[in-house]
Amino acid sequence: MRVAKGMSYIYDNRGSAMDNVCRTEADGLRVTWRLIQDRLISIIAVHDASDASPVLSFGPAAYPDLVQARELHPGLTQLWDAVRRDFWNTLIPPRRNKTVQWQRS
Repeated sequence: MRVAKGMSYIYDNRGSAMDNVCRTEADGLRVTWRLIQDRLISIIAVHDASDASPVLSFGPAAYPDLVQARELHPGLTQLWDAVRRDFWNTLIPPRRNKTVQWQRS
């Protein structure tokens, strides 16, 4: 089950605020990722969703983008796919379907 969380603020180890931070869950894992320049994904960390124990983490100087994360950890394909879906839903939110139902009389 994938659950997209709202954007929040976290701080990197230099104390500066990192905005546009998102979290996505899939397969019992939670990935924290960030939008950079409103269109690039930067993977910050992956934790176990049940107890928040770290699975993967990256330093601020070496946050991989989504393509690099896939290459480094191909076993997490479903998690990376969920991040991609959440990314597109963040970038281009889905529109509500306002079609009119036609009835025959």
